[in-house]
Amino acid sequence: MTDILEKSQARQRLRSLSEALDSGALKQVARILNGGLSPSDIAHLLESSPPRQRALLWNLVDKDLEGEVLQYLSDDIRGYFLSQLNAQELADIIEDFESDDLADLLQQLPDTVIQEVLETMDEQDRQRVEEVLSYPEDTAGGLMNTDTITVRPDISIDVVLRYLRRHRNLPPMTDSLIVVSRRDDFIGMLPITKMLVSNPASTVREVMDTDIEPIPVSLSDTKVATLFERYDLISAPVVNEEGRLLGRITIDDVVDVIREDADHSLMSMAGLDEDEDTFAPVWKTSRRRAVWLGINLITALIASAVIGLFEETIAKVVALAVLMPIVASMGGIAGSQTLTLVIRGMAVGQISGANVRWLLNREFLSGILNGLLWAAVVAGAAMLWFQDVMIGAIIAAALVINLVAAALVGTVLPLFLKSRNIDPALAGSVILTTVTDVVGFMAFLGLATIFYA
Repeated sequence: MTDILEKSQARQRLRSLSEALDSGALKQVARILNGGLSPSDIAHLLESSPPRQRALLWNLVDKDLEGEVLQYLSDDIRGYFLSQLNAQELADIIEDFESDDLADLLQQLPDTVIQEVLETMDEQDRQRVEEVLSYPEDTAGGLMNTDTITVRPDISIDVVLRYLRRHRNLPPMTDSLIVVSRRDDFIGMLPITKMLVSNPASTVREVMDTDIEPIPVSLSDTKVATLFERYDLISAPVVNEEGRLLGRITIDDVVDVIREDADHSLMSMAGLDEDEDTFAPVWKTSRRRAVWLGINLITALIASAVIGLFEETIAKVVALAVLMPIVASMGGIAGSQTLTLVIRGMAVGQISGANVRWLLNREFLSGILNGLLWAAVVAGAAMLWFQDVMIGAIIAAALVINLVAAALVGTVLPLFLKSRNIDPALAGSVILTTVTDVVGFMAFLGLATIFYA
């Protein structure tokens, strides 16, 4: 009930802010921004505003809030605001950042600026950030936070509790303490909930969990997200090749990975960046989309060239020009269904070499069954429409061929692209559409050429 009330109040503040902006009452806008909205709400408001209004709102945000707001912004918009700051202003903003969030932010800056910012930090913080920066951002090392609480296995629970009381607060998302050796080798995890109900005289070794598998520092962020989802983790330790503890990953960072992967898959289908700014300037938007439009133009020309090969046949039988888009469209839809299913299966780790053959057989049989079903429907409609049994038989055969081809290509294509380190979500739909168009036109017009020649 409290959560619902807070959301209602936040919506009311956003409405009041919008009204104040429309009326030009900047003092009221600043008061609502800095006194009534959370950093995440402010970030959402900035992302939902056109560039000129966005700049105005950013200038009204208190300096104390800028760092927190930056953490919630998309990379594109955050990069723009960061470019307006000098090294000292950045150092002031990032003072309370966690090492993983700070590394994400610094990676958007030029190397010279990164070095200047690092030089303003104290030795311990700089070492933590440099540790995270040394790993690619899409790996466990790039996700991890080096701010951890570790304990030895031979001390008592009572000693651990007294040690924790010396801290003013614990790192966010701390559900377990990490048990390590004197050389910082990972041994196990000590859940706080388990520790609180254990005998204070017990040792950490007697209470800790040792069946926890640490995350290798080089593991991809997508696989990290899969592990968190599969085992319902809140945090997990990260180790190097020798098993030495480097840091930990928390669920808030994994949620960001899941959201980014979902955005990437959705936007890549249209050839767009997942960080695409909804209110980006015209020139920037046009430039980004031009490349994708050019690629699609090439594929359209390939399909048109195939049609051109059968120009004489089309001239003789006008019905072919009317019906051929049906063959290409049905193949495209069938292929997209299979492609989407396989890409999703790959993303969640369900598809491997052991089950690809079964999946291929299933899609092949599904293509045949759907091909026969819709071939009968379309053939019947074509014969009634043009009073020509032959045209019905030709389009039926072409539909079966194209739907089977679409199912097979939709299954194999993403696996092939992945093996070549090409993003299936980005390139798969373009290649698939080209293949189904070419196969559909070749089958339909080729058969028509044979029987009407």
